[in-house]
Amino acid sequence: MLVKTKGVVFRLTPYGDTSVIVNVFTDLFGLQSYIVNGVRSNSKKSRIALFQPLTLLDLVVYHKENGNIMRMKEVKCYHPYSGLIREVHKSAIALFINEVLNKSVKEQSHASEIFEFIAQSLVTLDNHPKPENFHLIFLLGLSRHLGFAPNQTSEVLGAHWMDEQEERLLDQLLHTTYHSELTLTYSQRQSLLNGLLRFYQTHIDGFGEIKSLAVLQEVLR
Repeated sequence: MLVKTKGVVFRLTPYGDTSVIVNVFTDLFGLQSYIVNGVRSNSKKSRIALFQPLTLLDLVVYHKENGNIMRMKEVKCYHPYSGLIREVHKSAIALFINEVLNKSVKEQSHASEIFEFIAQSLVTLDNHPKPENFHLIFLLGLSRHLGFAPNQTSEVLGAHWMDEQEERLLDQLLHTTYHSELTLTYSQRQSLLNGLLRFYQTHIDGFGEIKSLAVLQEVLR
């Protein structure tokens, strides 16, 4: 059946000579895979830009319960990015966020709430004047939607240690929004990020290492 839904692109994989398989997290069905034919070409009409990671889409799709790879009938971007494309800090944060999402978001229940959090976060990042701490707040916000949000610093730290000042900053971070003022040094930001990534590794099987972390650390230095 044909269904209207919104989605955010998680991953694009080339398929055949001109086609792609696109993994999209939708607000109605959670994570879905779609095959899109004829988009990998040099034609001026090529729509490949629509399927780049983190693109926010309005979709009309053919949906079948328990279907494997389905098709799109209509697709358009409903929020063209500006800051994420032009500003290197935001591009690096977006790359990091995309890798985290691909490693952690598999859940099909609560799809609407998870999608809204991701979409609103990306729009906020696109327009944010000071995004240096954005990825830290995003990790905590996403953990709430995935069901393992920490209520106190000890839940994040586990058996690991932070100095007293960094633990106070972590406590502040637990209650911080995207628009809150929180001043961190480069060293403090890295320590908090490492703690949050260890926290994710303990709660998500196969989460592993984040390959884009080195890029993020270099850009935010």
